[in-house]
Order: sequence, then structure tokens, then C-alpha cells
Amino acid sequence: DSSPARSFHRPLPEIEAMMDALVRSEGEPDLLQISGGEPTLHPQILDILRLAKARPIRHLMLNTNGIRIAREPEFVAELAQFKPGFEIYLQFDSLKPAALQTLRGADLTRVRIEALEQLARHNLSTTLVVVVKRGVNDDELGRIIEFALEWPCVRGVTFQPIQDAGRNEGFDPARHRIVLSEIRRRIIEAGTAFGEGDIIPLPCNPESLAIGYALRDGRQIVPITSFFPKDLLVAALPNAITFEKYPELHRKVFEFFSLATAQGNAPEKLGQLLCCLPGVPVPGTLGYEQLFRIAIVEFLDAHNFCLARVKRSCIHFVTPDGHLIPFDTYNVFYRNGRIADIRAGLVQEAVHV
Repeated sequence: DSSPARSFHRPLPEIEAMMDALVRSEGEPDLLQISGGEPTLHPQILDILRLAKARPIRHLMLNTNGIRIAREPEFVAELAQFKPGFEIYLQFDSLKPAALQTLRGADLTRVRIEALEQLARHNLSTTLVVVVKRGVNDDELGRIIEFALEWPCVRGVTFQPIQDAGRNEGFDPARHRIVLSEIRRRIIEAGTAFGEGDIIPLPCNPESLAIGYALRDGRQIVPITSFFPKDLLVAALPNAITFEKYPELHRKVFEFFSLATAQGNAPEKLGQLLCCLPGVPVPGTLGYEQLFRIAIVEFLDAHNFCLARVKRSCIHFVTPDGHLIPFDTYNVFYRNGRIADIRAGLVQEAVHV
């Protein structure tokens, strides 16, 4: 919970129990993100990450503002021990100091650069996370993608349309909201390598998630999402954000690209394409470093809440009592103990009736 009113750290046994609840529910979870607050301030953050790595979790992310990473090189060296299957989810937001001041209350430009320099030294996989607010930073999406490609450790950019949750003073949905489809269009119109067919809805929740993959060689990328037949994607993609653990997807993509590369292309092209599906065995030495991805993740709030979309949610909170709650439901009903007041109100209504 990122509420500024919180001043305590969850005890390690409670966090361990939350991880166990996730594993009981999912078996081998595709992805666990450690978030907060600012999780790097937890005095036992390294122990928390060790607990996660000791469990059958395929990919581990640490969501951070980057301040400790920028200031403490020895901390980054400790984080590097969790590779592979570990990634930094770095709050980035903008290249403009004024936009950062609006979104985060401070110009963190220097912090972001210093954090990336530290992460690059250890080749720690990093995703830049951009909260998009209309009229503030929605004019720089293409520039942010180009900036990301300057850093070999950056594996992609995740754009999140702003929502009415957490610290969001003065939010006006009529003026500040921007939707997934518009962000997708802005990226395409910005002249990036991603074209019309390269950023596609994710089948598990097409109205809330879109993703595009590209092969990367230094600063150059070649999007590959549009190479997949759409019927193959719908049939083969799992109900998850990551693609590990799915042999049917591996088989179908392998068959498709075997056919597509049969006339004229070198066999190693197939390996280059398959490397863009993390966790799928690929020939040669190609791997996650040759992947670049764009994701757009639109969360719900009280202004656009939709039960049908919640039911398709791919992203959940794990609560201290062992429940998994869809992210959007948690933000609207559960954050800061709101659910208790809501339930009490419903009881009073029932009594009055």
C-alpha cells in the first residue's frame, strides 16, 4: 500500500505467508511484483526477495522509485544476485522536470538517470513505468521509448493511464484521463518502430491490457507481434501477462515460424523470434536481452469501474489474510480499509429497508 499515512513495515513472517498464499492459489505463479510504499526502504527487503526466489515463482519484479538504487551502489550489487528471472520496475513517468513535479511532487530526473547507470553496470533487467496524464506527459511517449532504447538493461516500457487512486491531488477525469486506445495510437503516430499491428490486446483482458514485442539489436528494434496470425495468438496466448510454462504456445509459434522462414531466411531467425517469449527454450545464445516490449495497462477506478473487466483481471493483490483480490477491486473498495465502511453502510441500508 503506497499510502503516505503508512509508517510501518510488514513483518517478514506475514510477507512469507502472503507468498505462500499466492503459491497455493497459482501453483507456479508467472510473476510476483514486490511493491509498497517504497519497498527498498524495508529493512529486510533482501530477505523478502530471497523468500520469493526460494519459491516456484517464474519472474520476480521490484517496484521502486529508484532513489536507493541511485544512491547506494552496494545495494544494486546485492540486487544483482537475484538474476536471472529478476527485474526492476522503475517509476519513470517523464523526461520533463515540470511533468515529474506534477506527477511525483519533485524533479527526479537526475535520480532516474543515476539509477539507470547503476542498473546498467550490473545489466539488471529494467522496465520503465510511465503514468500517463493528459496534458502533462502524453506528448512524449515516443521520446520515452527512444530514451529506453539507449539503455541496454531496459527491456521495455509500461504505460499506465492515470487513475483516481492513491496520491492524485486535483484529478479531474474529464481533463486528465487518457485511455489505452489513445496511448496506443499516440505511440504509433509518434513514429516509433511500432506500427498499427504491433501492439495488440492481451486475450485475458483485451480492454485493459495491450502488448507489443520486438527483437532488439542495440538501439534498433524490429517489432514481431504483427508477424503472428491473430487466430494463433487468440488460441495460444495464456491467461497471463508472461508467456512462461506454455508448451502449446511454443509448439504453435515454432510451427508458424518454421513455415515463415522456410523460404530464404536463415534457420537462426527462428531462434531470434522465439527468444521474445520469456521462458520458452530457444536455440543458440539469444535470450531476454534481445527482447524489447511495450505494454499498456489500464486500471479501473470509481469513474470507469466495470465488473466484466474486473472478472477478467490478470493482476491481483495478495492480502495479509491470504486472499487474492483483483487490483482494480482492491483500489476501489479495499485500499485504506475502505471495505469495512462500505460493508457497514450496506448493513445499515438492509436494516432500514
